[in-house]
Amino acid sequence: MARNVLEELSEALAASAEQAGKAIVMVNARHRLPASGVVYAADHVLTADHVIEREDEILVTFADGTEVPAKLAGRDPGSDLAVLNLSKPAPAVAEAAGRPARIGQMTLALGRPSTDGIQASLGVISAIGGPIRTGRGGMLERYIRTDAISYPGFSGGPLVDAAGAVVGINTSGLAHGVPLAIPADLAWGVADTLAKHGHVAHGYLGVRSQPVEIPAAAQKALQREQATGLLIVGVEDDSPAARDGLMVSDILVGIAGMDVTDHDALFAALGGKAVGKKTEIQVLRGGQPKVLAVVIGER
Repeated sequence: MARNVLEELSEALAASAEQAGKAIVMVNARHRLPASGVVYAADHVLTADHVIEREDEILVTFADGTEVPAKLAGRDPGSDLAVLNLSKPAPAVAEAAGRPARIGQMTLALGRPSTDGIQASLGVISAIGGPIRTGRGGMLERYIRTDAISYPGFSGGPLVDAAGAVVGINTSGLAHGVPLAIPADLAWGVADTLAKHGHVAHGYLGVRSQPVEIPAAAQKALQREQATGLLIVGVEDDSPAARDGLMVSDILVGIAGMDVTDHDALFAALGGKAVGKKTEIQVLRGGQPKVLAVVIGER
């Protein structure tokens, strides 16, 4: 008898989980339930930072049941990602999806929270958003939300597409327990940085500020419509802002060509790529635009 479309879909999803499961590991680095991880390079595992509660005596279990010690190579609480260095190469490496996630795309959330094998949850991508300020002191450029259930121990495991390629890394540690996935391209980029340097740089300006409305005359002087900016109410001693001329009562309106309308915009502009670089900072001083060159520090 000919197979119907549901049988074919079921077989395809099972094959996807089986294929992706070869590169999903169990990560034992906390006192309670183990978490999951993804082998993204032969000797490195990408997992969630919040599941690494101890930095020594970390054990990773491969799909075939082999248990190997691992060392923490680097961690970034802001993106809730961590990289582990394996004591021996893994038998399989995950493949990142070749195209961005799409709303409505069918995905599987996978995890290996025990030695019983992988676990799976089916859902569709319900939202793609960002940037958002995370609950761990960072700014996530993009995030993926699905209606797949993130069971206990799924954090650090992958969200995969119908071909078994990794669309994102699952975590419940970024948005106060709300399950999200970090897009694979972002996660792989952070992982490479952590493997090389052990941390991710975050920019530091050294000001205290509060949102204010920009008067119409000042917007006219700016030659653009921008309703709000950040009034500088404090400048830290010996900070990048102090060294390069930012003053209390300046209204911060732009960084490196990006409008700064609120604190989230400022946080996004001070990404790791800005650290150590001379950056154009646009302010309103006495109602008139002024551009300063500020070397962004590292927070």
